Amino acid sequence: MLQILYEDNHILAVNKRTGEIVQGDKTGDRPLSECLKDFIKQRDSKPGQVFIGVPHRLDRPVSGVTLFAKTGKALERLNELFRTGDVRKIYWAIVKNRPANDAGTLTHYLIRNEKQNKSYAHRAPYSGAKEAWLQYRLLAGGDHYYLIEVLLLTGRHHQIRCQLAAIGCPIKGDLKYGAARSNPDGSISLHARSVELIHPVKKEPLTIIAPVPDEALWQWFAKAVSRPEESRPVS
Repeated sequence: MLQILYEDNHILAVNKRTGEIVQGDKTGDRPLSECLKDFIKQRDSKPGQVFIGVPHRLDRPVSGVTLFAKTGKALERLNELFRTGDVRKIYWAIVKNRPANDAGTLTHYLIRNEKQNKSYAHRAPYSGAKEAWLQYRLLAGGDHYYLIEVLLLTGRHHQIRCQLAAIGCPIKGDLKYGAARSNPDGSISLHARSVELIHPVKKEPLTIIAPVPDEALWQWFAKAVSRPEESRPVS
């Protein structure tokens, strides 16, 4: 079931579920972009082709707000906003270990291994590496896990996953980057919480927030952030 967070004549935002792919890949699985075309065609009784453009993507095991363009003009302008860093992207991550500092800026030089589909973080400039920045802050903690909010400042391959692992805070379920075990559904506990931007056509400020997954630990942390005085979870 599609969870549409925002829609007008120009753009559409969906709360992507874990396991969904945004755009077609080598797996051949049906991507979210094609599902949206079918949905709009049926809902609006459109006789012709439906246009859905993909200005940005989330990794398959990640959930959260994903933007799509409904017109070529909107796609071109959204692509430019993402390219210039004029989209404010906030992520929530559930991690196993508490970071050494409750807030800070992380700077690494990431190099991507295509064969492994994995990035590696270096503290200093490294041949072929791209500089990556993010800001983070600790939002809540439990007996076993912690909730971190991330402001993504660059858009590198697996950036949040790689940089949090580099400071000893692998994301829950992310075996590729050091988690002890996988999540039962194959997801990782990383959620694209919100995007803020100037609407590409209307030129008005727009904020889109994605509810966290309907899973016990995510729901506990969402409540803990809104009511921090609550007791700590036991799992």
